[in-house]
Amino acid sequence: MRTLISGLRRSDLTHGIVQISLDLKTMDDALRMAEIAVKAGADWLEIGTPLVLAEGAHAVRTLRAEYPDHPLVADLKIMDGGYGEARMYAEAGADAVVVMGRAHDATVQRVCEAGAEFGILVMGDDMGADDRVAEAKRLQELGVGMVIHHIGHDHRGMHRELNLSPLTDLPGIVEATTVPVQAVGGLSIEQAVSCPTIGAGVVVFGAPLAIDDETSFTIPERDLPRILKDAIDRVHATPVRR
Repeated sequence: MRTLISGLRRSDLTHGIVQISLDLKTMDDALRMAEIAVKAGADWLEIGTPLVLAEGAHAVRTLRAEYPDHPLVADLKIMDGGYGEARMYAEAGADAVVVMGRAHDATVQRVCEAGAEFGILVMGDDMGADDRVAEAKRLQELGVGMVIHHIGHDHRGMHRELNLSPLTDLPGIVEATTVPVQAVGGLSIEQAVSCPTIGAGVVVFGAPLAIDDETSFTIPERDLPRILKDAIDRVHATPVRR
């Protein structure tokens, strides 16, 4: 039976769960990575933005047929046309979609309307916000079911001297919200595993932990099953901080 996550509450997360981001450009590579991830114990699969751009809703339909019981997250980074985009991917089989906090309030609200109508989780991404705690509170007030605290790849790359990390503001965001929180953007495996201890119970593994530039695996493919299983097992064993 398909696992629904639209009504996920922070209190449901007693221990960490793992989302694997398929940040790849072809379905063949995505299916290879998904197989490795699921065998290693991954809970959710994410159709990463590169895969969304390359394959669109076809990627969701293909993964839904292959993994009927796994929640699928479509990282659409919605900025406008919120209802229509969310509906399109919900009808393709997605269980969650991502809307950007930089979008107008109306767009976030329209995505949330679609989420309620079609039974999908709406994840609000705070990337680019000047005040990340205030942005997380705003996204929750607008109706999102999860806050993604995100330091962007380009921004981190352009300001390496600042050692930017989502862990810096994560405790404040967890304290200021009641919905589940996720932290992404440059985390090492060790840092990602630690997120449930801060209160962010949905842990993401993806680029650049296992995938490089959306075209290849940074960890030798023969080693991925062992490395991912170890990391996933550790997340599953970690209680989520209340």
